[in-house]
Amino acid sequence: MKVWVDVRRGSDEIDPEKIRLAAEAALEISGNAGAELSVVLVGDKEIQELNRRFLDRDRPTNVIAFPMLEGEFSTINPELLGDVVISVETAATEAGHGGVNVERQTAILLVHGLLHLLGYEHEEDAVERARMEKAERELYEALIDRGLA
Repeated sequence: MKVWVDVRRGSDEIDPEKIRLAAEAALEISGNAGAELSVVLVGDKEIQELNRRFLDRDRPTNVIAFPMLEGEFSTINPELLGDVVISVETAATEAGHGGVNVERQTAILLVHGLLHLLGYEHEEDAVERARMEKAERELYEALIDRGLA
């Protein structure tokens, strides 16, 4: 498995190596140990631009997943899951509201984005939303058990 972490906007509270290890563990736990993934840590300005450009939502968000297993070129590299882009600024705000530190909130967002890459959805269907929430909880708890969240 290959995981790349690109820090474009960081925080003293987030260790990119721990994010990489958490992503590798999440891939293994989810049955995708051979997959490739990139995690990009950005600020609100950059994620807002991505959100506007690709999802027609002109506002910052916490995480966006860009799957590579969908679309015209999905068969070129079937091990390449895609990219998870996380706004460190939004993660920090949410961490403050949720009573967790920014590193934990980033791990939660990593799990959320990874599940989107694996085909989980939550916006349109209550059954799918419940399925995704259950998978998020289980995967996040497994990361906690390994000391990675």
